[in-house]
Amino acid sequence: MMGDMTMATTPTFDTILLDIADGIATITLNRPDKMNSFTNGMMLDMIAALDHTDANDDVKAVIITGSGRAFCAGADLSAGAATFDYGKAPSSGREEGLVNGVYRDGGGRVTLRIFESLKPVIGAINGAAVGIGATMQLPMDIRLSTPDAKYGFVFARRGIVPEACSSWFLPRLVGISTALEWCYSGRIFTGQEACDRGLVRSVHAAEDLLPAARAIAREIIDNTAPVSVSLTRQMMWRMLGADHPMEAHKIDSRAIQERGKAADSKEGVSSFLEKRQPSYPNKVSSDMPGFFPWWSERPFA
Repeated sequence: MMGDMTMATTPTFDTILLDIADGIATITLNRPDKMNSFTNGMMLDMIAALDHTDANDDVKAVIITGSGRAFCAGADLSAGAATFDYGKAPSSGREEGLVNGVYRDGGGRVTLRIFESLKPVIGAINGAAVGIGATMQLPMDIRLSTPDAKYGFVFARRGIVPEACSSWFLPRLVGISTALEWCYSGRIFTGQEACDRGLVRSVHAAEDLLPAARAIAREIIDNTAPVSVSLTRQMMWRMLGADHPMEAHKIDSRAIQERGKAADSKEGVSSFLEKRQPSYPNKVSSDMPGFFPWWSERPFA
């Protein structure tokens, strides 16, 4: 289990900004002159930032957004036609993702890291979200958008296929028919359509987007136990792949037993009866139950 990083110095990165204030970590993709296009460096920065937010007990929720007019306009295409030919394109560290002759998809490494987050993740999609800019949102727990943000699962139009584990995430979020329509056609669609078809929770004017995301984060932070939220996040996501509700019953039973005897449970009941705001003592860094994690790490092979 990660050590307690409460009050730790916030790290700095080359391709993203990380700001931590009032329990909320805001990760901002920060290549505005390139519409925040995705690079190997951005992948590594995002993974490192999420490592930090997981380990820092000051962080109770994470918001991910973009700087400038885009969220993320997809992969950086500066290598031209060789962009997706990992054996020929400039590696910029890609070799570290080489396993048994297969280059691991960098987008997938980011979405898997978001999937594994111990803190809830909210996407504030402020503009163009194409390719990896669309797929990296899928493991975020809640997504908000501006109505005219441009989305596109454009892979077939580039002669490649959906990446970033989107063949697992996208049908679970919007259904198989919508997922296939969007990916077959590769067409660009608006944030309003993304909302209408279940990808996005709500749409907001640009100036209201981050305040709306922060309001959701505050509702979580001010009223709930961080360890309970962390467990709930993993229970919900991981049970999407379970083959029978008994698998959920096994984990529910262990979690209720462990949480029921924890100091957080006593505080939750007492604060309710005393009609006051709770102050939960347990920490994600040190007080996760003994059965956590209940899964084995999946190797890339």
